Amino acid sequence: MIKVLFLAAEAAPFVKVGGLGDVAGSLPPAMRSLTQPIDIRQFLPLYPFLDIEKSALDPIASITVRISNKEIAAEAFHLSQDGVNLYFINGEPISNARSVYSDDGYRDGRKFTFFSLAALELARKLDWQPDILHAHDWHTSPAVYKLQLTRGQDPFFQTIKSLLTVHNLPYQGYGAERALAEFGLPPAQDSPLPDWAQHLPLPLGLLSADKINTVSQGYAREILTRSFGAGLEGFLQTRAEDIHGILNGLDMDHWDPGTDPTIFANFESGEFEKRQQNKLNLLEEMDLELDPERPLLAMINRMDYQKGVDLVPPALRVLPEGDWQVLILGTGDPELEQQIRGLDQDFPQVRSVLRYDETLARWMYAGADMMIIPSRYEPCGLTQMIAMRYGCVPVARATGGLKDTIGDYNAEPVSQSTGFLFQEPTYSDLATAIWRALKVYRDKRRWRGLQRRGMKEDFSWERSAREYLALYKELLDR
Repeated sequence: MIKVLFLAAEAAPFVKVGGLGDVAGSLPPAMRSLTQPIDIRQFLPLYPFLDIEKSALDPIASITVRISNKEIAAEAFHLSQDGVNLYFINGEPISNARSVYSDDGYRDGRKFTFFSLAALELARKLDWQPDILHAHDWHTSPAVYKLQLTRGQDPFFQTIKSLLTVHNLPYQGYGAERALAEFGLPPAQDSPLPDWAQHLPLPLGLLSADKINTVSQGYAREILTRSFGAGLEGFLQTRAEDIHGILNGLDMDHWDPGTDPTIFANFESGEFEKRQQNKLNLLEEMDLELDPERPLLAMINRMDYQKGVDLVPPALRVLPEGDWQVLILGTGDPELEQQIRGLDQDFPQVRSVLRYDETLARWMYAGADMMIIPSRYEPCGLTQMIAMRYGCVPVARATGGLKDTIGDYNAEPVSQSTGFLFQEPTYSDLATAIWRALKVYRDKRRWRGLQRRGMKEDFSWERSAREYLALYKELLDR
């Protein structure tokens, strides 16, 4: 039986900030449900704000982690859930945390380096020797680097292989350099890393990992280029044979229009009259014209330059006015929020809701005709998967996981198309893609075909888990 130490900074349902939390919360149970048995054990920081009943945790071990000339005590607790053994690690750098991530690079570096090293020591304390250390992003890269440094001298770690999953390459752990040094992790010496990266957590993890994977095949290719490599493309090219792409999954039960209790009317693939009820109710709730034939465009996004939000206002302004309605949901950069407010003020058929609202988001997935996803880069993305699951056709930039999951109507055989893609991160390319979608929308037969194909796509975590199992086997066969 393959034994995997699964290490992440966040995991739903206990704590979730972004996509990493979805992956870390969904992949271990999916791995356990495969027909081939696998002993995957998940290690998480015991943040003081964790969404868990502390009385449900069983104290299991006490360990120490050396920092400078002293040792910091760590306590470990056990919980079994969905067939997965979870271990929560606590200690001063974690118990003092007020959030998962902060703007203080040193504080975060100290917290996550302590957690990473404590996880390795906990495995030893439990006398549980994993076959694979599976770490995620810069936060747990110190564990990968530490493993590489000690593997030759410590029999316990000698045979353990490492896999590092990159969810977002530009986040490399800037500011954590001093924390690494305090915990005895030196800069790399004479390595192929750029000089500026020799002492950063993620580059050190990428240097040390036996294999690397990203959260889509498209992103695995993109990080080898100057546009997406975050300054590491030259180094990553030297490791190209060890870099893989596995698409994230979607919780198909959590996102199911047939059972979703928050939407106005449940529906299955092909039940377009029922779906239309959601559109009418959404239009009424948002005080938009109650015209079911008029296309309703939606965008659910963090207001961020990386997400391409700045492309949307000028793109909509060049479309023929009056032929569409738009609903925009999200919050973030104040300047981008102001640009969206300007649309709302200038166009009577535009509504913006500048906040986080999961219920409204579900209404939009279930009621809108198209979902605009203009990201400049997108390692994987879940918005397009959810949109297709709910019969909302994506109009997206051809990048990363978006390109991997959406079949472009004008490029793929029609029988494989599920949406519309545009190539360049410009408002004119986005406007052209929207215009192409609006033209197809007028032909209900072709539009229903797009919706049906999208709703039948398999984005399940079971598919992703099978690919990770194959990668684990490949890693152990090295």
